[in-house]
Amino acid sequence: MFDVLSPAEIEVLKLSCKVAGFCLIFSLIPAIIVGWILARKDFFGKSLFETLIFLPLVLPPVVPGFLLLQVFGNRGFLGKYLTEFGLDFAFNWKGAVLASAVMGFPLLVQSIRLAIELVDQKLEMAAKTLGASGFSTFMHVTLPLASSGILIGAILCFCRSLGEFGATITFVGNVEGETRTLPLAMYSLMQQPDMNHALQRLIMISLTVAFLALWFAQWFHRYQKKKQS
Repeated sequence: MFDVLSPAEIEVLKLSCKVAGFCLIFSLIPAIIVGWILARKDFFGKSLFETLIFLPLVLPPVVPGFLLLQVFGNRGFLGKYLTEFGLDFAFNWKGAVLASAVMGFPLLVQSIRLAIELVDQKLEMAAKTLGASGFSTFMHVTLPLASSGILIGAILCFCRSLGEFGATITFVGNVEGETRTLPLAMYSLMQQPDMNHALQRLIMISLTVAFLALWFAQWFHRYQKKKQS
């Protein structure tokens, strides 16, 4: 597949995977913590907390992108201070990671939360009765039993990042080599005449990556169910 791609298209694919990969890396541990809290804890304000976590799922992507620009832009509420420490999110790939993380985080949290809720709490109680600490029980009982749901959530987050458009273009723009991921590259090609072949290649890449990722997630889920039965 790669031998028919131009250097610019390969660069777009590499950047998209880089952004999606870093998005997943920085989101996974916080999502596991939040997912466990939502699955196992009851506290005052939980409904408000849940609403804030899942709000990006129902908002137009432009809205989170605009809010990120106001907060993390070069003249934003936090951005103007972060730039002094070399943390510049505006119009570069780090900003694209942040935008993708904001949009993909709720999907990851929801999958992890559902996976942890399906873990039998009697097994956790049995481990604690045998002397295991809460952290040890989570690492050796809860986490392994929820692994298939965590993997599915991770893949959904990765694919959501690959497909992120609205928040990214609003926050960091469409800068070639910096923020032009697959969706933005396809959008740019649609604005140019006689670029149907290049556009079709990028569409095929997107379909192939998404299909393989989701297929693997479903296969792994069935494999885990057979292994546990």
